Amino acid sequence: MRLPQARLDQVLDRFHQVEARMGAATDGAEIVRLSKEHAELKPVADAVTTLAKARQEMADLEVMASDPDMADMAAEEIETLKERLPELEREVALLLAPRDADEKASAVLEVRAGTGGDEAALFAGDLFRMYSRYASSIGWRVEIDSATEGEAGGYKEIIATITGDGVFGRLKFESGVHRVQRVPTTEAGGRIHTSAATVAVLPEVEDVEIEIHDKDIRIDTYRSSGAGGQHVNKTDSAVRITHLPTGIVVTSSEKSQHVNRDKAMKNLRIRLYDQQRQAKDNARSDARKSQVGSGDRSERIRTYNFPQGRVTDHRIGLTLHSLPQILEGDLDPMLNALIAEDQAARLADLEAEFG
Repeated sequence: MRLPQARLDQVLDRFHQVEARMGAATDGAEIVRLSKEHAELKPVADAVTTLAKARQEMADLEVMASDPDMADMAAEEIETLKERLPELEREVALLLAPRDADEKASAVLEVRAGTGGDEAALFAGDLFRMYSRYASSIGWRVEIDSATEGEAGGYKEIIATITGDGVFGRLKFESGVHRVQRVPTTEAGGRIHTSAATVAVLPEVEDVEIEIHDKDIRIDTYRSSGAGGQHVNKTDSAVRITHLPTGIVVTSSEKSQHVNRDKAMKNLRIRLYDQQRQAKDNARSDARKSQVGSGDRSERIRTYNFPQGRVTDHRIGLTLHSLPQILEGDLDPMLNALIAEDQAARLADLEAEFG
C-alpha cells in the first residue's frame, strides 16, 4: 500500500503541535489530555519517521545507482531496502487504520452455562479456567466479581474483572457461543454430548460518560446466598439494580451495602456503554461484512471437540489440533489469528479510503 505523503505529514505535524503545547501548558486537565494524545501519537510518529527515512534512503540509492563506480553496491542495498519498505508501510498503515478506542482497556469477562445442563456448567468452568490461566501467563490480574456454581461443579455463571494493559484488545473476539463435544464423566454409555456456554467480554473503561437517571433504575437489597463466611444471611447487604429502559440487571454481594451500590452502578455503566458499542459494531459489521466481529453474541464462534482433540473457530475457518494446550491457557495461536484477520479487514478499509 502506497500511503499518501500528505497523510503522513499530517500525523507528524499534529505530533509536533502536541509536543510544543505540552511544554507551554499550565492547566492540569489540558496537560493530562495532551499527555494522553502524545502517548497515542508517538508510536505512529516514530513509525512514520522511520518510513520517511527509508524512502529517502531509497531515493539516495537510486541516485548512486546511476554512478558506474557505485552501481553494484547501490543495487545490493536497493534490493535489501525493497524487501524492508513494504513491512514499514504495513506497520504505519496498521497504526493509521481505524482502531478500537477501547483496545488498551481492562475488561469484564462473563461466562455463562448454556444448553447442556450440568455438562454446560462444567464447560463454563473449563472456559473460565482457560482464560484465568492465559491472564496469569501474561501478568494480568483476575478478580471474581460474582459466581453461581453448578450442582455438579463448574459455574452456571461467573463474572470477573481482568485488569491489565490491552486485555480487551486481546480478548474481545472471544465474545459469543462456545460449543463443546465430549463424553460427560457421568455418562455410563460413553455417548458424545454437545453443550454450550456463552462468553461476553466488555471493556472496563474509566470515567464512562453514561447518564443514568434515578427514575430509570430500581434498587433492591437482598440477602446473599453464596459462599462468603458468617456474615451471609445476617444482613441484607447485597444490591440488585435494574435499569428499567433496557432491562439490564446488575448485582453485587460484598459485605458493605455502600460498596455494593457503587460497584453495581459502575457495572451498570459498563453494560450500558457496551450496549452502545454493540450498536456501533453491528452497524460497522453490516457495512464491512467482516468475518471477525464481537457484535452478535448469540453467534456460535467456536467448537471444542474432545474425541478428536481439536478446536475450530468458525469465523475464520481455523482448526488447531491442540485442545489440551488451549484449555491450559495457550490461547495465543488462536487469538493471533483472529487479530490478524481483523487487521487485514482494517487495512482493506484504509486502502478503500485512499483509493
